[in-house]
Amino acid sequence: MIINFSKYHGAGNDFILIDNRKAEINLSCDNVAFLCNRHFGIGADGLMLLNASENQEFEMKYYNSDGNESTMCGNGGRCITAFASKLGIIKNKATFKAIDGLHTAEITADNNGIKTVKLKMMDVTSYHKTENYFEINTGSPHYVEFVKDVNSIDVFTKGRAIRYDSRFYPGGLNVNFAEIFDDHLFVRTYERGVEDETLSCGTGVTASAMAYTYAYDKDIQKVLIHTLGGKLIVSFEKQKDIFKNVFLEGEASFVFEGEIEI
Repeated sequence: MIINFSKYHGAGNDFILIDNRKAEINLSCDNVAFLCNRHFGIGADGLMLLNASENQEFEMKYYNSDGNESTMCGNGGRCITAFASKLGIIKNKATFKAIDGLHTAEITADNNGIKTVKLKMMDVTSYHKTENYFEINTGSPHYVEFVKDVNSIDVFTKGRAIRYDSRFYPGGLNVNFAEIFDDHLFVRTYERGVEDETLSCGTGVTASAMAYTYAYDKDIQKVLIHTLGGKLIVSFEKQKDIFKNVFLEGEASFVFEGEIEI
């Protein structure tokens, strides 16, 4: 079978996008893992099928690079919105279905194929805090730990150990290490399903921004996040411990398109 695909990235978090509105493409776990493999396939942190939807513009079906369907991906949601625009499904605004419910998104700028996309995330109504870290679910479960020198952290080794810690059995979680600067956070993330550090993680930076307001009692509505792959903005309305109107904003870039046989 020949598959046509597009490659996008959001702040370095890269994805394979496939138009599956005709429901002709059925990929096995091995198929997805092959396509995401950086040596034998196309290479990506994840793969998304853009499926038809009866009541929304489209449905987002997301797989991690290990081949398994996963929870919500914030950068993926921004990239599939840019992809839908390229396909002519939407102009600048979209409502789409994802595994955690409905999302709205808006393309706020377009600079030669690099689109700035603002994605509405799920409301967050609870969290778990310990002496050393936070647990927050922003569509995917996240561990957030604040550190003094994030560049010195061995994210792969420490993140993997936490991801597979028995405290978080059986599903595990994504692991974020965040450093606080005067005007931004710098966040590095180990992602489950990719089983490595990624250049950014949309749901991870969202969780980190929320943890920042909890940990340091910050009365703010917007947080600038730096990652290894670029910059993202998280904004929200905070009412005590509840976050509403949560948005993730940043660039979603088209990389290339092609076809591959599986």
